[in-house]
Amino acid sequence: MDGRTCSGIVFWCALLLTVTAMALGAVVWWTRQQRLTQEKEEYSKAIAQRSYMKIRDFEEKRFPTPNYDKRRKNEVRGVVLHHTGEPTVAESLEILSSPERQVSTHVVIDTDGTRYVMADPSVVTYHAGLSMLNGMEHCNYCTIGIEFQGNTLVAPLTNEQVASAIEYLLPIMEEYHIPLTNIVTHEMVRNAFRKQYPDKRADIKVDITPAEYYHFMRVLCTYFVITKQIKNCM
Repeated sequence: MDGRTCSGIVFWCALLLTVTAMALGAVVWWTRQQRLTQEKEEYSKAIAQRSYMKIRDFEEKRFPTPNYDKRRKNEVRGVVLHHTGEPTVAESLEILSSPERQVSTHVVIDTDGTRYVMADPSVVTYHAGLSMLNGMEHCNYCTIGIEFQGNTLVAPLTNEQVASAIEYLLPIMEEYHIPLTNIVTHEMVRNAFRKQYPDKRADIKVDITPAEYYHFMRVLCTYFVITKQIKNCM
């Protein structure tokens, strides 16, 4: 086989690989567009059926926590999602307001969508610990903490919890200009800190599961697509 023949084979192989890659890319793009279209249709139906964004407001109760930083003001650059891991909302609220525990959050959302507001957004609560969000350390000082009642390792978020959280978040996102990329889970900010500081102790914490996080973010993102505030969903 001479050099000319080898060059021809290499050329056609390269061309075949390029065409294959382009075809796969087109399939991925088409699949993503189909999924987006389906999610938009499903979300539109959900809005009409009031299964996500209910027309009525969810009940909101004040349940102040004494556990907050009285010296600093929250910069509010992002949101950290958690689940309480407790069997009842009463137990969750007790823990998050116990002076002995020194843990807290901004809001707890029960399975029926009822919100228990424990602190205003401008308050620094103790929900994130050792953490990092897109280069920002100490997430307590720059994020809102949302606790979903329950354990997502055992049961998924309810439609009411998702809708209530979005209802709570929308005005905060608008006021503080929070991008979707700054809405994360406790596990994500903890892992980011561990990656940046491998020598520092920051135990692995499985909080709201990745599946429930992506479900929540799809619904939130689709809302922005439906309302034409963004063009593309995740």
